[in-house]
Amino acid sequence: MSAHALTDSWTMTRRELAHWARQPVQVVVNLVFPVMLLLMFGYLIGGGRGVQGSYIDYLVPGMLALTMAFGLEGTMIAVTQDLNKGVVDRFRSMPMANGAVLVGRSAADMLQSALALFALMGVGYALGWRADGSAVGFLGAVGLLLLFRFAMLWIGIHLALIAGKPELVQAVQILVWPIGFLSNAIAQPETMPGWLATVVEWNPMSRTATAVRDLFGGTGTDQVTAAIVWPLLLLAVFFPLAVRRFARLSR
Repeated sequence: MSAHALTDSWTMTRRELAHWARQPVQVVVNLVFPVMLLLMFGYLIGGGRGVQGSYIDYLVPGMLALTMAFGLEGTMIAVTQDLNKGVVDRFRSMPMANGAVLVGRSAADMLQSALALFALMGVGYALGWRADGSAVGFLGAVGLLLLFRFAMLWIGIHLALIAGKPELVQAVQILVWPIGFLSNAIAQPETMPGWLATVVEWNPMSRTATAVRDLFGGTGTDQVTAAIVWPLLLLAVFFPLAVRRFARLSR
């Protein structure tokens, strides 16, 4: 990416961050929602069938992965609103790098995702969860979570460009729920029917959740490669699709 494109993308990122000051409620909701899910699954609903040891130690990494899959509707709605209000058309009439609007939006989303990640870790720590692995393992786990989020984000951006209208985003967002809950985030696949366990094990989020648990726990893992390859494959498909779709909007 050229220096010109980087400057344009940073300008668009600052635009998105400026929205935070005007819409703080949305930021707070995005931070509180995963905390509510963690408390709900940890104490109200329970669970942990087939989990050896502390369920909190199993649940917190799973919820971190789940959080990276959820919460895309804010970005999707922002993209569709810009499209419908003519904001994108005004940007495209300026000498701006193609796709800088999308990159700026994704950068702001990644920053908020990182905040949500560490906020949830703090709550998990208060509940008794501990990351017993090395510093390298901790950073690797955080990196895998953010990589998975980045891949999910560009899927969301592409779907938002297809939907075109904010009112259609909710229908598209429903597609995220099966990806999230058909995983090993809150329960072991071994406790599920055979066909369902197969689906769960092939879910990219399950690979991320398993690798993150192992890295946080300081145990050996053979899931890191899969947890890297899956998001990169998703990015290889949806990033160019989103950029190409965006480039064709004014044609």
